[in-house]
Amino acid sequence: MAGKRGHKEGELRIIAGLWRGRKLRFKATPGLRPTPDRVRETLFNWLAGEISAAHCLVLFAGSGALGLEALSRGADHCVFVDTQANAIQTINGHLQTLSCNSAETHCADALHWLQHSPVVPAQLVFLDPPFAAGLLPAVCAALEARAWLVDGATIYLESGSHETGPTVPPGWQLKREKISGEVRYQLFVRPR
Repeated sequence: MAGKRGHKEGELRIIAGLWRGRKLRFKATPGLRPTPDRVRETLFNWLAGEISAAHCLVLFAGSGALGLEALSRGADHCVFVDTQANAIQTINGHLQTLSCNSAETHCADALHWLQHSPVVPAQLVFLDPPFAAGLLPAVCAALEARAWLVDGATIYLESGSHETGPTVPPGWQLKREKISGEVRYQLFVRPR
C-alpha cells in the first residue's frame, strides 16, 4: 500500500509553504490512507490563489495531511473533524509540533457534526471519506443545508477511481477533475 499511495507507511510530508519538507509520523491504521503526495501537489496547485487567509473545513481528517498542507500554505484557520479519537490525537500532536494555534479539532461523526450551525462558514472544504462508503452526497447536502459554505466556496472531493462521481447539490460547478491510480479527485465551486 505505501508504494501505491505515494508515502511511507505511517509518515506524511508537507509539500510546500511554511512547513515545507517537514515529515510527520502517524500510527498506521486500517483504512487510513493519506492523500498521496502527487495528488496533494496537483490539488494545491489548483488552489494556489484561494488558500491565503482562507477558513478551511476538513471532514474525515484522517492523518490531517490536507488541512496541514493548507495551513502550511497560508490558510488562516482549519477545522479538522474525524470519528477516530487516535486520528484527532495525532493531528493535535502535529499542530503542537508545528506550533500552530490556528486550528481546532473535533472527534465526531461528520454528518452528525454538520447538524449544528457554523460559527464561521468555510471558504475551502476537503472531503475524503472512506472509499465506497457512499457518504459524499449526504455530506455535500448537509454542507448546504446548514450554511457551512460561503458563496463561491471551493469543495474538494476524493473518492475511489472506480466509483462514479458523487451527486452534488444543484449549482455546484465542477472546476477540475483527475484520476491518479486508485484516487478520483474533483474540485467543485459553489455559486456566488
